[in-house]
Amino acid sequence: MTTLSPYDNMSPVAQAAYRARAAADDIAPLPRAAKDDALLAIADALEVRTSEIVEANAEDVAKAREAGTSESVVDRLTLTPERIRAIAADARDVAALPDPVGEVVRGSTLPNGIDLRQVRVPLGVVGIIYEARPNVTVDAAALCLKSGNAVLLRGSSSAYASNTALVRVLRDAVGGSGLPADAVQLVPGESRDSVRELMRARGLVDVLIPRGGASLIRTVVEESTVPVIETGTGNCHVYVDAQTDLRMAVEILVNSKAQRPSVCNAAETLLVHKDIAADFLPLALDALAEAGVTVHGDERVLTYAEGSKASVVAATPEDWETEYLSYDIAAAVVESLESAVAHIRLWSSGHTEAIVTTSQAAARRFTQLVDSTTVAVNASTRFTDGGQFGFGAEIGISTQKLHARGPMGLPELTSTKYIVTGDGHIR
Repeated sequence: MTTLSPYDNMSPVAQAAYRARAAADDIAPLPRAAKDDALLAIADALEVRTSEIVEANAEDVAKAREAGTSESVVDRLTLTPERIRAIAADARDVAALPDPVGEVVRGSTLPNGIDLRQVRVPLGVVGIIYEARPNVTVDAAALCLKSGNAVLLRGSSSAYASNTALVRVLRDAVGGSGLPADAVQLVPGESRDSVRELMRARGLVDVLIPRGGASLIRTVVEESTVPVIETGTGNCHVYVDAQTDLRMAVEILVNSKAQRPSVCNAAETLLVHKDIAADFLPLALDALAEAGVTVHGDERVLTYAEGSKASVVAATPEDWETEYLSYDIAAAVVESLESAVAHIRLWSSGHTEAIVTTSQAAARRFTQLVDSTTVAVNASTRFTDGGQFGFGAEIGISTQKLHARGPMGLPELTSTKYIVTGDGHIR
């Protein structure tokens, strides 16, 4: 009699998900030490095998440039020895974080004597669909492993060689540490068919997390039958209030926009109170010009650009909703703090907004009225980041309001279950 394998008649994507499910069951009960050992092995392996990873990445970068890919996207795709060392350091940082699994969220003894505890447990199998950022491959694997999950990684075809090399290193390190190597897998295939199949693997995959542009996120949210944690684009705003420290405002603006413009927490729109515009905008436009930033300004901003060395063009309605991810920023003069809030409510993606002000009342009002995942007071938008928040390498920034919101660290990669302990209790 022939025994059928569970893989018979399964597609490669389904087989990967099936193996991930088995791996998730194996790693869920493991103690922290076993998971931490795997993460430390990953960090060491990344550093030892840096040249292998850089060589594979160079293949992707060369193809991207040949295809005319924008430099901002090429920057996100590129892995250097320095960046790999930083990724390895992030993995070690995750290992040092507390293990959320088993944490008691709440508990009590009920009036009938039953002991009730709500504890954190892994989500199970987490699918990550992401674009040309191979660092996500390691960040996602590290966070998923630490929180007791298996991970299915589906990066873009533009980073296929990089991701293949990285996952090979990760699987060798994970397997060598005694954990199931199938806890980390690259989803087979480079076509969109494999993405669609992953999005429909309900029952094998517990949750999907898309990371990338608006089109990718919208597609996953609208077409997936697997539950989705929606990460969002970053149309982030910096509002300079009527009462402000001009030097501080310029420094925060330039850092928010130009420190690394290709990431989602970079500022895309500047709003300036009309009472401070004459003093602030000439300084700001010059500073942005020195940083290589082109300003897409409204009519009032354009008047302050006359005679300036700044690169300023007239803003179009599309500029207010654009996530540039480049050395561009939209700019407008507003009548009041309330006008700035109204603009943000209309155009923001709900990611991060900042106010620069010396008025505590204005800061308090702004933080009350603005409903984004993060509201910064006198600080750069670039701080909205799991690492900056002390969470370790984040798996994404959720702009939804269910389960997880803002930078997603380890707790956001867990669910909960209730443990009911009685002594012969019956109802």
